[in-house]
Amino acid sequence: MKHFDAIIIGSGQAGTPLAKKLALAGKKTAIIEKRFVGGTCINDGCTPTKTMIASARVAHKARTAALLGVETGEVKVDLRKIKNRKDQIVESFRSSSQKGLEAAEGVELIFGEARFSGNKELTVATSNGQEEVLTADWIFINTGASTTIPELKGLKDIDYLTSTTILDLEQIPEHLIVIGGNYIGLELGQMFHRFGSKVTILEKSSRITGREDEDVSAEMTKILRDEGLKILTDISIGEMEKVNGKISVSLESGDKKEKILASHLLIAVGRTAQTASLNLAAAGVDTDEKGHIVVNEKLETNVKGIYALGDVKGGPAFTHIAYNDYIIVYGNLIENADYSTTGRPVPYCMFTDPQMARIGISESEAKEKGFDFIVAKIPMSSVARGIETGETLGFMKAVVDRKSKKILGACILSSEGGEIMSVLQMAMEGGITYDRIQEYVFAHPTYSESLNNLFMKIKD
Repeated sequence: MKHFDAIIIGSGQAGTPLAKKLALAGKKTAIIEKRFVGGTCINDGCTPTKTMIASARVAHKARTAALLGVETGEVKVDLRKIKNRKDQIVESFRSSSQKGLEAAEGVELIFGEARFSGNKELTVATSNGQEEVLTADWIFINTGASTTIPELKGLKDIDYLTSTTILDLEQIPEHLIVIGGNYIGLELGQMFHRFGSKVTILEKSSRITGREDEDVSAEMTKILRDEGLKILTDISIGEMEKVNGKISVSLESGDKKEKILASHLLIAVGRTAQTASLNLAAAGVDTDEKGHIVVNEKLETNVKGIYALGDVKGGPAFTHIAYNDYIIVYGNLIENADYSTTGRPVPYCMFTDPQMARIGISESEAKEKGFDFIVAKIPMSSVARGIETGETLGFMKAVVDRKSKKILGACILSSEGGEIMSVLQMAMEGGITYDRIQEYVFAHPTYSESLNNLFMKIKD
């Protein structure tokens, strides 16, 4: 049995920096990883998908270059080369992260799968076939989440894809069905459509991106449909089966029933916390009805000294939130800070093209909360930079408090939407009111300069 000051289960975007910083603070630290160092972000999420999305955007730009007076001829996509480039970048990021842990004095990197065998005790089935029993004063669970597989008739008999396995395809699907009309499904659906696939997106709700305002959802739907994706909403999925090498999916919408055939099927209905193998009951750690580990505003579980970080605890499932979780627990435990998750900003960006970026509350949330607010909105077709670059799809939208003039939230559906949103996030953090932004001097011609015009839509 080995004893550590701290053990971290999972080497994602919270676990890896936490391990190194705890060791620097003099804590004897172990970090346990069952698969690859780097977690979902580096291996299956942000890094590989955004790398491949960049290739898809280039293909789309080449096909539409004639609109800007540039003739390209036939555009050919080599998915094998795109995959190889992605693999090289992932391996670079992963190996850099692993080398950083291995070089950190005071950190022991253990490859294996951990399960609780007592209150502060873990049994690790290591990659070399041995078992180790480890104990610690602090334990941090950073095991992330994996693709949720829905209960659908016949699905188990279909060679379906997940957001992980689809990234290893080397041949472009003839027809890809995507089950799920939110961030993962839309990003990957648009990407493969730009590679050359016919794409059909199935969403059981009345609209895609259901957590956004209705005008955002409607605009995104129009953009994707105009590009050529088929989007079906209010869909109930019946039986699936293999038919002559194809995948047959039975659909029902109201009184209408149909079957569609496709070559490939992607499951993108959500993510499930990876807690099943942890044997949390042995430690007495509570989970909610969805399997997420329950934590307080300091990220501590109901068991003193055991913490949960990142996607495994539920809430916003974003890399930057996981990283901030590390900031919170390290600051509180080592620097005697009083950090909390209460009230922290939750910016996010969906990397469709155009991007859809959000910070703060939406218009619908402002109504629900009873705010006295004003909405400012301009189409990207009125933004000089957008016109000049041919990037006129989408709009900028902000919600402001009528009395204080503070920005409550914003949604930017545009090219480089994430960058524009970040400017507004900084304004919100600094308490900069919309009337000051109306007269700001921004560099011309930038996208951010049009924040002048956005807020000029508000008349005192």
